[in-house]
Amino acid sequence: MNNPIEALAQQAVVRTALAQIGEDLPAIVELAIAVQQIPAPTFAEAVRAAFVADRFAALGLQDVQQDALHNVFGRYPGRGGGAPIIVSAHSDTVFPAGTDLTVRRSGTLVHGPGIADNSLGVAGLLYLVGLLRQHGWQPARDIWFVVNTGEEGLGDLRGMRAVADRFGPAGAYIVVEGGLFGRICHQAIGVQRLRIGVETPGGHSWGAFGNPSAIHVLGQIIADIAGLKVPATPKTTFNVGVVEGGTSVNTIAHEAHLLLDLRSEAPPALGQLVAQVEKLLARYGREPQVQVTAEVIGNRPAGAIPRETPLVSWAVAALQQVGAASQLEFTTGSTDANIPLSRGWPAVCVGLTESGNAHRPDEYMDVTRIPAGLGQLLLLTLAAAG
Repeated sequence: MNNPIEALAQQAVVRTALAQIGEDLPAIVELAIAVQQIPAPTFAEAVRAAFVADRFAALGLQDVQQDALHNVFGRYPGRGGGAPIIVSAHSDTVFPAGTDLTVRRSGTLVHGPGIADNSLGVAGLLYLVGLLRQHGWQPARDIWFVVNTGEEGLGDLRGMRAVADRFGPAGAYIVVEGGLFGRICHQAIGVQRLRIGVETPGGHSWGAFGNPSAIHVLGQIIADIAGLKVPATPKTTFNVGVVEGGTSVNTIAHEAHLLLDLRSEAPPALGQLVAQVEKLLARYGREPQVQVTAEVIGNRPAGAIPRETPLVSWAVAALQQVGAASQLEFTTGSTDANIPLSRGWPAVCVGLTESGNAHRPDEYMDVTRIPAGLGQLLLLTLAAAG
């Protein structure tokens, strides 16, 4: 299939729109900040969803609606030619309710929790809708704009699972992240997350000394996990991210648990890592007065499409057209694109600018690349929608 990006980029209306993005940069940044100022922890995205739904309606999208998960949908009508295109950005953040969302500017940098991940992604999607409407594009296919929930943490991509169930094998899924500029993700890593719990009789630290402690056993389990051997290729990783338990400083812990994140580029390697963890847990579970449990709390499926797939080729060509060929990097990752990719459907994740300190209170984005990032997204969306 011929690559349409170069022809699109030569059209006068497209050149005008690309130039306009740079002129609109201050407004785009302010929109990202407006989104960022609305708390949206995973499982508590309703207020941000209402904001997006109002903006979708004001921008003239059709069939604007929310589902039970607070995914927000809006349709940009095409001429009825072929399956629709889905352009999505996740609304949730890793930051709990009550987080100080103060924004600070320093030159071209804007600092604030969630400012790039994914407030800019949501703002960029809203801006793209307005740009399409302003220039009157009439694509062959419908474009469904979606701001979905549950991408972060224990959300387990539940929002995108519902989106994929609704639309099925659409013409393309284009996933938008605020950071990750220049990175094109068409390969999804597999992720399995476990809640590992330990229960023991516990007791008083003096009077019941000698009874097994759930915290001590859990610590031994963590040490054994840290000693696991994993391959460098395919890249395979593990991480204990949360440890909780115990009652007081002078109580032998009756209960403790941890949250474990296991990842790999290759499903067989992930399966082998899971088996190693299960084997060591079984050993501890045989100890007297010790009960060990493991609950799957997240399972993000792996998947990939070839680099030669038109959608991926278009993403590359669009990046080249906005003058950022040197930024190109093919990456594997865990994003909303995991769901369509795991089902063999065309999907790609692209980013809008360079950012840093993701998932930290001092997260920041550099606004310099936003025009190029949105330019790539515009070209990619137009190509996919015909």
